[in-house]
Amino acid sequence: MNAMLHREDASLADRQWAAGAHVAALALALLTSWTAGFAGMLAAGVIYLLKRDDAPFAAEHAREAFNFNLSMFLYACAVCVAGFLLLGATVLTLGIGLIVTLPAGLVLLAAVAAIAVMWLVCSIIATIKAWNGEQYRYPLTLRLL
Repeated sequence: MNAMLHREDASLADRQWAAGAHVAALALALLTSWTAGFAGMLAAGVIYLLKRDDAPFAAEHAREAFNFNLSMFLYACAVCVAGFLLLGATVLTLGIGLIVTLPAGLVLLAAVAAIAVMWLVCSIIATIKAWNGEQYRYPLTLRLL
């Protein structure tokens, strides 16, 4: 649904479900660790399935939370693959490749930290926006649902 819904259009229950989608995704992802944020995607997905027919505002927020957590999960997988490749390059070169892989590894760690902070901050902002009855679009999100 592309129509912009505001506080007047969304009931208190809809806003609670919408905020709950973000909070549930955040809580489950934190409880299962950031790299296994698959659970956060599942939490938002369940709320989307429950509310897609009768609460468009809550369904839109749940869809957005699902897509964002899916994106963060995919980014985490990509980081793990890159880290594995850097480690493999270091081992295959008998440590000589450390000259190249160490700086690349530090950049990778900085990217992981930036993604984790962005994930946490954006989830909190989305929860507040949903509670206030406002739309929110997460940045860097693959919109697959």
